[in-house]
Amino acid sequence: VQLVESGGGLVETGGSLRLSCVASGLQPYDYTIGWFRQAPGKEREEVSCIASTDDNTYYGDSVKGRFTISYGDTKNTVFLQMNTVTPEDTAVYYCVASTRYYCSQYGVPEYEYWGQGTQVTVSS
Repeated sequence: VQLVESGGGLVETGGSLRLSCVASGLQPYDYTIGWFRQAPGKEREEVSCIASTDDNTYYGDSVKGRFTISYGDTKNTVFLQMNTVTPEDTAVYYCVASTRYYCSQYGVPEYEYWGQGTQVTVSS
């Protein structure tokens, strides 16, 4: 399984950014794809996930109402639309995947696969 992120960069407070993740090697429609982030000096945080079986989604409290996870033309491409960003959103964002766990209202307890990460920096 390979996860490749893109779309990170520098954005001003209040602006928008869209991250992309292309997954390969996953069995069709039997997995969860999500996003984690880690800021310097902070714990890793699950941002969002989406279940391929029924499109159920999860959002962390800090991003609810601002971020949206969605599929591209196929379910091996996932986007994270980030709106109204703040400096607290500055972090390395990782695309993650699980073939064991469903994306529930509580997120996913553990992801087996991780991408290399893409840096998002929000200027104040």
